[in-house]
Amino acid sequence: MAILGLLGVVALIGLIVWPQYWIKREMKRHGGDRAYSPGTGGELAEHLVEHFGINGVGVEQVGPQNSAVGDHYDPMSKTVRLSAENYHGTSLTAIAVAAHEVGHAMQHHDGLNGRRDGGLGLRHKLVSITQMTDKFASVFFFAASVLGVLARTPAAFFGFVALGVALLAVRIVVHLVTLPVEFDASFRRALPILEEGGYLSADELPAARSVLKAAALTYVAGAIMSLVNLARWIRILR
Repeated sequence: MAILGLLGVVALIGLIVWPQYWIKREMKRHGGDRAYSPGTGGELAEHLVEHFGINGVGVEQVGPQNSAVGDHYDPMSKTVRLSAENYHGTSLTAIAVAAHEVGHAMQHHDGLNGRRDGGLGLRHKLVSITQMTDKFASVFFFAASVLGVLARTPAAFFGFVALGVALLAVRIVVHLVTLPVEFDASFRRALPILEEGGYLSADELPAARSVLKAAALTYVAGAIMSLVNLARWIRILR
């Protein structure tokens, strides 16, 4: 039983660590600048925004206030933000990530014009809800610990923890919605753009596909961490 338990722990660690490791490896693997590239990731993003007529969308380098977020599209300010290495870089990673984030801008533009947005609108609504539910979850967990010490009421303790767990589960729903949105941005929008527009050669497309897959799977690591955290609290309830 001890060996099975140890194998279970190793498997769990692998499940958490491997997606993060693989994503970083693929991004770094194709992160070397290409001497023959016609432009940087930032320039490609600006070109695609103009080419597809995505009105009102800007492109900029990620600022200090957004450094923890990394490459992303901000629907509130309608801005594609790229990290310094992808904004100024000419690597396959820079080109693929720029196209991916513009893919999100295209999703937003389509949604605003009554077309299919790949689930982006639903995701952003759920994200705003999640920010509140996470705060309430923290309150319930804190209240449970206080009640457990002061009132010594197990029923109240487990009740507050159960409410906290339920609120944390909302984040799992967000991750489930996020994955199709990311794959839509990578493989329904960015990859066809890079391929059909001739922005990359046929030899470069497999590497770009790998980077786009990594970009789409960025949220998998977060989803797994949320599941692990949720499972930990459910185990406390049991």
